[in-house]
Amino acid sequence: MQDIVDRYIGQFKEGYFSPLAMMARLSEEVGELAREINHYYGEKPKKKDEEEKTIDMELADCMFILICFANSLGVNLEEAFHAMMHKFNTRDKDRWTRKEETE
Repeated sequence: MQDIVDRYIGQFKEGYFSPLAMMARLSEEVGELAREINHYYGEKPKKKDEEEKTIDMELADCMFILICFANSLGVNLEEAFHAMMHKFNTRDKDRWTRKEETE
């Protein structure tokens, strides 16, 4: 995904935004996701004239910005993901109640 996004952004002279601008864009997208979650699962229904959006597309918008952010900072998300999972599987391995295994 990082390569696909990098090729897409690479076609434009402007390139990636600054880290501060990326943070602002990510905050905007997370806000849009929160709004959709609130409409679907919360107590706030959509207005009748409000555009229909989907949670999956809002999640994908967040992911796109996260990938742009990582690319602009030279972060390999696959490596970071595996390091984070190692943390969960070691430091936090007994933090949650595991389901009983059935055979």
